Amino acid sequence: MNDLGSHIIISQEVEESLSSLLQELKSARTVTFVEEDFKVEHAKAVVAEAYISEENKKYIVIAAKNFNSISQNALLKIFEEPPRNIVFIIIVPSKSILLPTIRSRLPILKNRYHQKIKEIEFDFSKIDNAMIFKFLKENERVKKHEAKEILEALFYRATAVDRLILTKYQLECFDKAYRLIELNSRVQSVFALVLMSFLGGSDAD
Repeated sequence: MNDLGSHIIISQEVEESLSSLLQELKSARTVTFVEEDFKVEHAKAVVAEAYISEENKKYIVIAAKNFNSISQNALLKIFEEPPRNIVFIIIVPSKSILLPTIRSRLPILKNRYHQKIKEIEFDFSKIDNAMIFKFLKENERVKKHEAKEILEALFYRATAVDRLILTKYQLECFDKAYRLIELNSRVQSVFALVLMSFLGGSDAD
C-alpha cells in the first residue's frame, strides 16, 4: 500500500473498508475525515491538513456516504496539485456520488485498496496510432478478469502517472469499456475504444 498513489475506493461498506484500510496503513502517518455528509467545512479542513508539511508520506483518508458538489469543487485544486508527500484516499459507496472532475484526477479502485495496481508501460503523453496498434497486438488474448485489471492500470497510468485531466468523453469511454468487458465484448475493441479517445478527437464533450 505504501507505494500506491492517491485513489478512490468504491465500497458499499464504507466503515468496513475504512477499518481495513487503516489496518493496512497502521505503520504510516494517517489522518482521517469520516462524515455521513461531507460538506465544504470538511473540505477546508482537508486542505488545511494537506498543507501541513511532512517529511514522510502522509495519507489523508476521506470516507463519506454523501459528498456534495460544493465540497468536491473545493478539493479540485489540491487533488490536481497535491503538496509533497501527501496521498489522498476517498472512500464512497458509489462513483456516481463523485463529480467527473474528481474522478478524472484520482483512479478508482472498486474495494481493492489492499492490492497493488498492475503496472503498465504506456506513456499517454506520447500516444500515437503505432503505440495503440502495438498495445492491442500484445493484449489481444487476455481474459476477462485480466482485461479489467488492464483498464484499471490504464486509468491509473493516465491520471496518476502521466497526470492527465481526462475529458468527459474519455471518462465515458472508460465507463463504457468496463460495461463492455462485462458483456464479453471483444477485448481489442474495448481497449481501442479507450485508447483512441486520447488521440485527436479526445476533447469531445
